[in-house]
Amino acid sequence: MASDLDTVRVMRALYNDMPRPPQGLSPAEHMAWVQRTMKDFEGGEMAYTLECIMRDSTLDIVLRLREDGYLKDDKAFEETLTQISTPEGRKQFQEWVINAQKSVDATSRLLKRAKRSWSEPAPLFVARRDEVDRFVKGQATGPGELMGQYLAREDVSAIGMLDPQDLPEKVFEFEWGFIVETPGTWDVYVADIWDRGTVGYFDRMLCAWRMEAQPAGGVAPHVPLGLSVDAGIGSFCGVTLHWDNNPPDPSTRRWVGEVFITHWLPVMAARSIDPDYDFPAEVLEAV
Repeated sequence: MASDLDTVRVMRALYNDMPRPPQGLSPAEHMAWVQRTMKDFEGGEMAYTLECIMRDSTLDIVLRLREDGYLKDDKAFEETLTQISTPEGRKQFQEWVINAQKSVDATSRLLKRAKRSWSEPAPLFVARRDEVDRFVKGQATGPGELMGQYLAREDVSAIGMLDPQDLPEKVFEFEWGFIVETPGTWDVYVADIWDRGTVGYFDRMLCAWRMEAQPAGGVAPHVPLGLSVDAGIGSFCGVTLHWDNNPPDPSTRRWVGEVFITHWLPVMAARSIDPDYDFPAEVLEAV
């Protein structure tokens, strides 16, 4: 905060040429003096009122700049005090403030034009019924073309999460990516996410899950008991699902296939990779 001394110095510079009431006036005499001063002021009462408003606002601006702006520099502060102590200097300062505000407003307008209006992105893909049914039945496809593309990436090979010579047996490939099943875990890999660099999407995918899982209309979506979600950082994937029982309960596997893969995941992935999609503050705070 600006010190009390700074405040006094700014007030003295700003109001040094404003009329001051004589000492010792009674309340009635003081009111009469104010009314007479406003009437005699150049331009009349309205001009006096506007002048007071202008100087009061200048006081606020200078003190704010002294707290966290360029007037934290003592030399700049001294120069500003000298500037605002004269009518010409106050006019220059006011014009600078107005032009600065115009620049801020113009920048804000340009940024709004550059960023398209917010809209809900379309689902990233449509899950194929046969692929979902195969997952629900637990019929793994094994490593395929998409897994090969993933393993060929430099960032993936550098981390060494999956050993090409010792790949997991339970791999379910889809048109959009693949899922690796290990005891207690499903790691979900989405091609459009790893193509953009997986690292930047751990939190965004977790936010997207929370949006799907949050109550809508006061009713929370049914997520199977014992199923939980985690950011994919541990397996370098889009998102990881954990379950309590091994093998997973058939109803849990069905929910993952028919609800998560079919409905949630296409929307989650679309929101995650859309650079213009802003997650609600309460969702970001929960991650």
